Amino acid sequence: MDPRVLAEHTRGHCVLQAVLGDMTAERVDAIVNAANLNLAHGGGLAGAIVARGGAVIQEESDKLAPIATGNAAVTSAGDLPCRWVIHAVGPVWGDGGEETSLRMAVRSSLDCAAELGVTSIALPAISTGIFGYPKSEGTATIVEEARLWLDGHPDSSLTTVRFTAFDERTAGLFADVIRALATFVPNSGI
Repeated sequence: MDPRVLAEHTRGHCVLQAVLGDMTAERVDAIVNAANLNLAHGGGLAGAIVARGGAVIQEESDKLAPIATGNAAVTSAGDLPCRWVIHAVGPVWGDGGEETSLRMAVRSSLDCAAELGVTSIALPAISTGIFGYPKSEGTATIVEEARLWLDGHPDSSLTTVRFTAFDERTAGLFADVIRALATFVPNSGI
């Protein structure tokens, strides 16, 4: 599947994009994996990343696990077209403190990206799959937290942040949030 940009918004020196596409084919410096605490990449996006990138990703992850909810860890990308995989552990819906933990996972991912000096990154809809976080709320929280992080780090190396999903519904939700950023006026109550 060739990636398709559904919405785009420039914020400072960084462009935010909602993308319908395959995360494992993203040509960015780093992709974010929606990981579990043990960094056991058996299914979903994590399984697809290891299937395409190779066993080295799981082998490196095994040395880093466990990772607390809201945190992130970095491995190489094996045979993927990116350079790094940032494994972010999001919350399981129903465990309590989900929004705070999801925001932490996004911040941790972007902090890792900044430490690596990446210029481009692709984030998935962390926790909205098997972890059960409602997709609409989750995608909005992820984009909002990325926006807040970028606003707080105007000198960051990041110039492109892509919110990538393989299914039209999730990619469309990311697109809706990004389109709304174009009409957002700070401190206006909107």
